[in-house]
Amino acid sequence: MIAELSKFKGFTVKNLPKDEPFAPGHRACQGCGEVLALRLAMKALGRDVIVASATGCMEIISSPFPHTSWRVPWIHIAFENAAAVASGVEAALKVLKRHKRFPKNKRVSVVAMAGDGGTADIGLQALSGALERGHDFLYICLDNEAYMNTGVQRSSATPYGAMTTTSPPGAKSFGQMTWKKNLPAIAVAHNIPYVATASPAFFLDLMNKVKKASLIKGPAYIHIFSPCPTGWGCKGEDSIKLARLAVDTKIFPLYEVIEGKYYITRKVVRPKPVEEYLKLQRRFRHLTPEHIEEIQRRVDAEYEKLLKLAEL
Repeated sequence: MIAELSKFKGFTVKNLPKDEPFAPGHRACQGCGEVLALRLAMKALGRDVIVASATGCMEIISSPFPHTSWRVPWIHIAFENAAAVASGVEAALKVLKRHKRFPKNKRVSVVAMAGDGGTADIGLQALSGALERGHDFLYICLDNEAYMNTGVQRSSATPYGAMTTTSPPGAKSFGQMTWKKNLPAIAVAHNIPYVATASPAFFLDLMNKVKKASLIKGPAYIHIFSPCPTGWGCKGEDSIKLARLAVDTKIFPLYEVIEGKYYITRKVVRPKPVEEYLKLQRRFRHLTPEHIEEIQRRVDAEYEKLLKLAEL
């Protein structure tokens, strides 16, 4: 176990932080799972934090001039360079401490945030470079599985079979024709100290992972499942239900990787069929039983791979 985690006892229902570094009154859509995940992450991080936030839904809804929902130092940056800017902030803090212009022993968490488009696609180069260089920062991907802010276009994190405006079902296609890119596995391949997946449906798990990631020295990556009623074609009140179903169907497993060792944080013993998750979303309504069977086979196979990794 990493030394930095030895003193962390974890959040419980009885000791949840009451402070809200991300203020209410933002302009997110009703039922937005992404902003709920963001709020939980910020509650876990507290005020000693500097956030570099890529262009995307969370930037748009939180900072309409002249208002802001951010109660911590926050930098809005371009779509593709959240990790690069966070790297620069982290390096600048080191210089300030070296020149005695910042308290040497004060721990300030440097956090980069982006959606799946800004992470899996146009931000992947900057993220990979930052992880490889070993910057002491936390990268949070808020994954709603498409470019929602610009009109629901597909990303490489869009799941197989999903309908988007750029992957429409038709005579020669059935929606997204590639499988979702495994960003946590890519992060693990960089041999960084901490990688985890999280879901707002399991809020204590999410908050504890975010806090642990912020305590670790070196790069950390957390991939958070973020339901989007607008882009998915589901009811706003079903966001948490869908987030829970994604875990219980094994579509989005919850685990963490500490110094290369996999730990499943919610083992699914009696999984629900993927159809229960798919049928609640308009983006999957065109799928045939054959497509759903194919998705089920893939989900089962990927989960078995994860179980084997956790046994090593």
